[in-house]
Amino acid sequence: MSDRWSGRVSGGPGRLLREEVLDPQFRHEVAHLLPSYVAIELALVAEYVRMAVIRPEEGRALAAALRSITAADMEDRRQECLSDLALAMERLVGERSASAVPAWHVDRSRNDLQACAQLMAGRRLLVELAADLDGLIEAVLGNAARSAELPMPGHTHFQAAQIMSPGFYLAALADRLLRRSSRMLATFDEIDACPLGSGAMSGQELGWDRDRLATLLGFARAEPLALNGVASREWAAELTAELSLLGSLLSRFCTDLLTWGGAGHGFFDLPDALSGISAAMPQKRNFPVLERVRGRTAHLAAFHVDVLLGQRNTPYTNLVEVSKEAGTHVRAAFETGRSALLLLTEVLRGLEWREERLRAACSEEFFGGFSLANALTLRAGVPWRTAQVIAGAYVTRSLADGRPPGAHAPGVLREAAGEHGYAVPEAGTLLAEAFDVETALERLTSAGSANPRQVLAALADQAGRRERSSARWAARARTLAGVPAGLDRALGLT
Repeated sequence: MSDRWSGRVSGGPGRLLREEVLDPQFRHEVAHLLPSYVAIELALVAEYVRMAVIRPEEGRALAAALRSITAADMEDRRQECLSDLALAMERLVGERSASAVPAWHVDRSRNDLQACAQLMAGRRLLVELAADLDGLIEAVLGNAARSAELPMPGHTHFQAAQIMSPGFYLAALADRLLRRSSRMLATFDEIDACPLGSGAMSGQELGWDRDRLATLLGFARAEPLALNGVASREWAAELTAELSLLGSLLSRFCTDLLTWGGAGHGFFDLPDALSGISAAMPQKRNFPVLERVRGRTAHLAAFHVDVLLGQRNTPYTNLVEVSKEAGTHVRAAFETGRSALLLLTEVLRGLEWREERLRAACSEEFFGGFSLANALTLRAGVPWRTAQVIAGAYVTRSLADGRPPGAHAPGVLREAAGEHGYAVPEAGTLLAEAFDVETALERLTSAGSANPRQVLAALADQAGRRERSSARWAARARTLAGVPAGLDRALGLT
């Protein structure tokens, strides 16, 4: 084999270019893309045989040489192959073939090979992350089912608002996580188009069966237009966009947990294995794992912006700037996302709600104001807006007198109502019912409310959604896992 790789360039890249650009890229691809490169080359060999460009026995010899490639082999040939993985594989296969196969690599380009290998890796990363997301959803649903009947303060605008339950809150989170999983699945299916056969940019000259190539590599279909196959790395932006959306959701959840776990609330506890200490203040029990998770969600948004900025204002064709530089941190984005999911899953599995503290916190606030206004309208005939004013006056005067919600003052309520010309003969009963923490959740009867029955019904529905989602993701994973066996069959090796 000639030491020349092109008719236009006779020398190899310089030391600085190798050290700063080519060698790091080469080692990254060897570590993470080599199996995809091998699978692609095997699929191409199968097509060469089908088109009678090479003989079946030549195809089997090439397949054996390709299957023998190791990461160490690639590193050994890095310097002599321009620090390019595809060229190093070409050199090694040539060395290990008993006789030359002149037509191997005819009508080929590295552009679609690299695009295909990167997309194959992206699909695998998404399937792996989806499994971790499923684990978090399972943990959320389990904790929610255990806490659906436990009253808990709920806030709007950073102020006490209504009583809810941890189970209700977690059911809302599970619903959004299931939505994220569904969107990721839709994204997987959207990007599940094989670029192979696109050539350098405008197609190839032999009669490649691109649909067959797609099937052999576990894709749902071939990318219809050759230019899109090599010019678009939109999938990288789409995947990191989904990660950034997931990160935003998780950050909001972690913010609530950080607040609820603080000394001012103390609504839950975590096991020692997930807790931290203060080196100076022995009384403290910290939960820095939540800070870690929330901090990592910031990286997910940054990785998405990084991809966007790397692609914007570039020509729509194959470019190193887009194919390599813009995708530099895609794997890091997935690794960060998976780490956040795994950590938060462990938190949800170990988190124990402090029931007595939650109930006490509910009894410290006038959460029954809304219920009292409703009762004044429905049972005492007070117009709704006036009922709001009367209920607010009762709360204001109770606070001024230092009277807690549980110390009912029927006379104060009657006085406030009388100022507006209304009588409330059952004032004591209305107050007792409105500010009863134990019945607060039961009073909520609308669909989707924090009523434990509604929450448990929602959780049952979510469990079914999760099961269906898991099955769909498992089907995608099986397709990817079945690629080696499919290639063996196509090459006549089984």
